[in-house]
Parts: sequence; structure tokens; C-alpha cells
Amino acid sequence: MIHRNIFHNDRIVPIGEARLSPGQAGLLNGWGLFTTMRIFQGEPFAYERHWRRLEKDAAKIRLPFPFDPAKVRRQLGELLSANQVVEGTARIYMIHNHTGFWQSDESTPQVDLILFTAGLPAHAGEARLGVAEHGRHAASPLAGVKTTAWLNNVWHLAEAQKAGWTEVILLNERGEVAECTSANIFCVRGGKVLTPPLSSGCLEGVTRSVLLEIAPRAGVAIVEQTLFPDDLYSAEEVFITSTNRTLLGVSEIAGRKFSVVMGPLAQTLERAFDAAMREYVAARAAGVR
Repeated sequence: MIHRNIFHNDRIVPIGEARLSPGQAGLLNGWGLFTTMRIFQGEPFAYERHWRRLEKDAAKIRLPFPFDPAKVRRQLGELLSANQVVEGTARIYMIHNHTGFWQSDESTPQVDLILFTAGLPAHAGEARLGVAEHGRHAASPLAGVKTTAWLNNVWHLAEAQKAGWTEVILLNERGEVAECTSANIFCVRGGKVLTPPLSSGCLEGVTRSVLLEIAPRAGVAIVEQTLFPDDLYSAEEVFITSTNRTLLGVSEIAGRKFSVVMGPLAQTLERAFDAAMREYVAARAAGVR
């Protein structure tokens, strides 16, 4: 549930008082970006990585980007304080207002900046995954871009949950494993951790990128490799990663059950990720970042 106060463009307002207009063209056609951050011990973890992805995606979708990362971070800090968030999540939204025919002549900035906070969503201790064909289009020029046109994701998730699954694995047009609707996916085969490459159409998740960086220090090899469903079915371990769930073990995929949920390699990476979050907070406190 979103907290009571949000930040909209230049100030904090109660969510019931925020005004968004049908004349903000990008609001209704999904021309915008967002990112979800973990708030850990009062800090937006890996803020810099999230910001770099927003900048990269903005260039790709031709979204004006008149924002300063330090200023937005201060504004997010003010919102965290107003909503008294120490542990939780936050989102940054950027909405294109002046594009196409269906825009109004209201005085609005080129791009709306909206910051939300919320608690950590509840989730089960393990994930049961369905499989959806053609859930990702890897050849699309917008593949891997985290836009506010998010219907494909929420629709696939709703259909999966209606069928009794926790999440769903999205296959691309080549039948390759890409990702889940809001998580990257990993499996363990032959003592190595494998995850689909970005060419699969998956999102360059921040948790994923952190794991790729810290895994060698934890003595774990992670390899980006094209995967098919059969590779997952025969894996020793399968787990998914996201901002809200960090690492979550998979107990079943499409009726195929795993005897090990959160096996030794997943547990090692989970401990390493927790240490990375603590190091990040300590560095911020010391003024390193």
C-alpha cells in the first residue's frame, strides 16, 4: 500500500491532493519510466545504479531528462522522513507530458517527477512458477526498458496467479527463458549459477547486476547464458531476484517440483547481498558515496 505522502514535481503532498491531468500525454499512453528501490536502514539501496538505468532508458525512449540525481535523492530523503520509512520500498516515476496530439495546453513541466514510498510487500517463503510463451519480445527496440506501459507484466502476473502460481516465467519469441514479470531468474547447474543474458529481452535488474558484481567475491560463478525451460526443469536450484524479494527460492515450475529450495549457492548469494546492503549503508554514513 502506498504511503500517505508523495513527492510531486517540487513538493510533498498528501496523495489525495496530488493532481494528475488527462492532458499529460505520457500518463495515458505509458510514455514514462519508473524504478523500484529497496529502502534499507533508511537508505535507498543502490540508488546510483537505479539512476544510471533511468538515464539510459530515458535516452532510448527519447524522454527529456532534466533531473539532477543528488537533488532527487534529497527529495526522496525528505519523503522518507515525512512517511517515516526506515525499511520499505520507494519508486521514482518520470512521465512525459508534452508529446503527441493528445496533450493539453496546461502549464506543466516537460516531465513529471513523482516519488512514492511503501512498505515491503508480503510474499511466501518460496515461489511456484508458471510458464508463458511469447511473454517477451527480445527483438523489440524497447526490450529491457522499464517503461510505465506495464500492462504486459501485470496481465501475465494476474493470469498466473489466477491459475495458482506465484509468478510466471516469460519466454521470448525464440522460446528462450527471459525473466519473470517482476524478477530476474537464475538456476544452478553443475555448480555454476546461470542467468539469461540481456539479449533474451529481460530487464537489467538492479539486484541482478549487484549479484553479478559481488558473486565472485563470495566464491560463486555466475554465467550469463541462453536458457530454455528444460534447463530450468533439470536444474539443481532455481531462484528469482527482485528489489522487493531479494532472493527467493523456487519450489516448482509448471508442475515440476524441486527437492531443494534455496540451496547452498542461493544461500551464499543471499548472505553476500545482505552484506552488500550493509556495506552500502555504512559507506553512505561515512560519506564515501
